[in-house]
Amino acid sequence: MKKFFACMAALMIAQPLSAADPIAGRWITEERDAVIQIGSCGQSLCGKIVKFLVAPPQGKNQRDVNNADPAKRNRKLMGMPVLTGLDEESDLWRGEIYDPKSGKTYRSVIRRKSANVLEVKGCVGPFCQTQNWRKAS
Repeated sequence: MKKFFACMAALMIAQPLSAADPIAGRWITEERDAVIQIGSCGQSLCGKIVKFLVAPPQGKNQRDVNNADPAKRNRKLMGMPVLTGLDEESDLWRGEIYDPKSGKTYRSVIRRKSANVLEVKGCVGPFCQTQNWRKAS
């Protein structure tokens, strides 16, 4: 019986109790139009556009023309963060998501559903729209 409790204690110490599955990596958006690289950006995580799978209207040098802030409309979409300020909270990450097609920023909640699927939500108040992003190879 002592060996059983010793084994259980060792397992509990070896694995964090509330750590979420990591979300860092390359993910294909649900619309299959871009690859987003999620990684460290200082104290939190962010996600940047690293590849277009469908060329935007103005090509690979597409600018952020739909941004509500005129000062940001000249920045390139390629390399631009669309996920920002992602902080881990239990089994999910919270931050913001920017939609370059609408030029709007939303509250975001992200959860790892499986090894190959990331659930990405953009929310306004209590209303959220959910997408499933797939792991890029």
